[in-house]
Amino acid sequence: MKDFWLSSGHHLLDRDERGRLRATDEFMKVYLARPELAPPPEACTVERTLHLTLLSDPWRPVAASEIDAIAEADARENWQFMIEFRDRVAAQRTLEATYAASVRNGVRVPPIFLDQMVHLILRNALDQCDDAYMLRAAEMFFRPQRVTLHDGSLLAADQERIDANPSPVSPLASMFGLPAEPEIEMLSDVNALDYWKRSDRFDLALDLTTGRRGLAALGSVIVCWVKHLLDIDIMVEPLKELRDATLPWYVGLDAEGTRIGDALWNGAAIDEATRARVVGLFRLTFRDPGIVIERMAGEALYLILAMTPDGMLRLKPQNLLTGLPVRRLEPAT
Repeated sequence: MKDFWLSSGHHLLDRDERGRLRATDEFMKVYLARPELAPPPEACTVERTLHLTLLSDPWRPVAASEIDAIAEADARENWQFMIEFRDRVAAQRTLEATYAASVRNGVRVPPIFLDQMVHLILRNALDQCDDAYMLRAAEMFFRPQRVTLHDGSLLAADQERIDANPSPVSPLASMFGLPAEPEIEMLSDVNALDYWKRSDRFDLALDLTTGRRGLAALGSVIVCWVKHLLDIDIMVEPLKELRDATLPWYVGLDAEGTRIGDALWNGAAIDEATRARVVGLFRLTFRDPGIVIERMAGEALYLILAMTPDGMLRLKPQNLLTGLPVRRLEPAT
């Protein structure tokens, strides 16, 4: 299979006997090289010493008093997050287990750490994937998107890619606020084979219009994510819309989707403007109905994905680990 998402750093990780990700010295040293942790010239001796010794042994015990002795407040906070994260990785068998335990136990984790773990876990779960639409849809799990409606089509493009270049030139770039160089391109059957060589550029837009390939691909990624992390087999079907229907159970795939689901659950009316912000609606069913909690036996489960009023879309894949109505939710790690 062709490689992709080299920026995830997956080459720096080992795999256990079940194919789950194990952290290595090299992997942890990449975090130590981040600008938030690399000491600037004016850093105090304590911080410089801490950084230097961890470069030699990234797993050595670090006492809270060492971090408390760092002079600069922001540096202390960064190091506290880093050491807490490192110690959780060391305590768990795999990176998948670290992620699952963090989100299910409500552990305070900086969003950048969560996104990096999702990036790596999906790179592992999709290692044999040969569908460019699925890989592009999977980017939505760890990279925020900007969504726009154009000629009846709902298009998503990478937020960071767009926001870094605010001066539009070409028609497609203009919709997202991107100049001609470098320009985004719509993923299609014509350029799908190019995905692997440009996967780390995140410069392909995805058509999320109902009934087209993008939403179906996102549903397939959800199936893969749940199977990889929970070892639960599910089926996910994109729907056209939800009108005048009760929600026996729902999972918001982002904060806006959760808010809309909460309103429907409580019997509130949803106006057309809010309804128009629903990017994707899915029906989820379990291949083994016996794992579902009793009151959900035979009932449909809905997944709701929605953008903000200003067109931002940020998935929360952790909701799929914490929100399913099943009898067991132990991670498959």
